[in-house]
Amino acid sequence: MARQTSARERQTTHFPAFETDAPIDHAASLDPFQALVKRLSECYGPSGSEEQIRDLVRDEIKNFVDQVRVDALGNLIAQRRGSGSHRKKIMLAAHLDELGLMVTFIDGRGFCRFGALGHVKPLTLLGARVRFGNGTMGVIGCEANHAASDEIDMDALFLDLGVTASSSPSVQIGDSACFVREFVETGDLLVGKALDDRAGCAVLVETLRQLRKSPHDLYFAFTVQQKVGARGAGAAAFAIQPDAAFVVDTAATNDTPGAASGGVALSQGPVIKIRDQGALTSPSARQMLQHAAREAHVSIQLDVKPRSNGDSMPIQASRQGVPTAALALPIRHHNTTSEMIHRADAENTVKLLLALLSKPI
Repeated sequence: MARQTSARERQTTHFPAFETDAPIDHAASLDPFQALVKRLSECYGPSGSEEQIRDLVRDEIKNFVDQVRVDALGNLIAQRRGSGSHRKKIMLAAHLDELGLMVTFIDGRGFCRFGALGHVKPLTLLGARVRFGNGTMGVIGCEANHAASDEIDMDALFLDLGVTASSSPSVQIGDSACFVREFVETGDLLVGKALDDRAGCAVLVETLRQLRKSPHDLYFAFTVQQKVGARGAGAAAFAIQPDAAFVVDTAATNDTPGAASGGVALSQGPVIKIRDQGALTSPSARQMLQHAAREAHVSIQLDVKPRSNGDSMPIQASRQGVPTAALALPIRHHNTTSEMIHRADAENTVKLLLALLSKPI
């Protein structure tokens, strides 16, 4: 995403020297936004254990905000003061956490049983690798008598930590793991784990970097525990007391074989969610997004998915109510370790947010 760099940024840019036979650094071939998405995607941060990803995001935004704090639940809330005389409080939210597993039982041989953190699909788990916060790696296996089954029961799965007779498990009951999958880019497509909602977090970080000034007091909330019930967003909204809120999330596409015709598609622009499982978009907030899209010359898509959920509901219902809308990036292979987004959708989401935040509402 093109933008002018400040003198301070130019001074701190390091240009690596070429070395003969040096290992290839694939991250070095990525542009700044792709590299940001890669860092966020590959970071550890299942629901309830967001410390590492929160520290990473804090480091990314610290030079672009006036104040940063962490609340009692673990939400990262950054404030950027506005320049207007009649400032509104605008909240922008994206969740930090990702799908994961939590150890529920360890048998005498060191194999672990586990429960899901979020909407984990059993069919995606067999042979998958996971990593715990302390770096311990594991591989998900299935009981032998279920190996030939067309369907996989979560209760038949176990986590193999490679424990032998001479060693002991390095995790305990209650420890959480995230999935392990390398981030890749192919053309304009970005593929990796946890792009729901690390891609949304990247969009907010990039918005902060590009935004010159706003007439509003802006609160960027990177929320926790969305995957297990959207618990962090409500607490953040209660503290901020915003005049309006905009959630940046993802929306599953309908552009793959066998999907219903029409609906959300990659590369066709950001999505305004009209309804999800817990919230109806506030008409006033929706109109703000649509007006900003016209100002920015950004095409938008509309989506109604009554079975999906997000951070909108607890924000919208906070205190006396908050006009709230969800702006989403189209995403394929949702809730797997190879979620896919299109670069243009992310760029256009940033453009829309810049138009929204740069003018009075």
